[in-house]
Amino acid sequence: MARKTKADAQITRDQLLDAAEFLFQERGVSRTSLQQIADQAGLTRGAIYWHFKDKGELFCAMVDRVHLPFEEIIEQLQQDASHSPLTRLRQIMLRGLSHIQSDAHTRRVFEIVTQKVELVDEIRTVIDRFQECRHEFLTLIEDEIKAAQQNGDLRSDMPARMAAITLHSLIDGMIYNWLLDPTDHDLFETGNHAYEIFEAGLRTQRPG
Repeated sequence: MARKTKADAQITRDQLLDAAEFLFQERGVSRTSLQQIADQAGLTRGAIYWHFKDKGELFCAMVDRVHLPFEEIIEQLQQDASHSPLTRLRQIMLRGLSHIQSDAHTRRVFEIVTQKVELVDEIRTVIDRFQECRHEFLTLIEDEIKAAQQNGDLRSDMPARMAAITLHSLIDGMIYNWLLDPTDHDLFETGNHAYEIFEAGLRTQRPG
């Protein structure tokens, strides 16, 4: 019986997170009330307070439930040391784009965090975490670009930090534009071509 109760509690929690995710995407975070979330989930407001202290805690739980694309990229970059820096950059970028294209929860949460949230105290910790993740991503990409420059694969006249910011902006912009109309193009395929253009612009011109 205890197991069933725990399972039921998890189902209720997921229903609330699903409802919050849907409404935050549709209405924005500040314009969505806890009562609306409860109604969307077919539950009572009391059910929300059983699982979450307030809207800020619910929002944080919604974000924690998924891997945001930049977190995915960072983890893969830290774990993969078997390829060259350029191969690693390409694979990591494409895996991140593939993840957001294929996982609906991640896609919605990324859209909410980047487009549908206001900087209010109750969710500032999530925004701070997102910004920290982006900063860490830039630093790791910068290190990979420096390694490729030291190998002679990329031009050394472009500061590695500027190249990292360029690649970050490329990824961020592609995701943002794809979210506006996911039916317009394939995010993974477009990302592959975009990376080829990025890399070609920085590659060292070898004799012959």
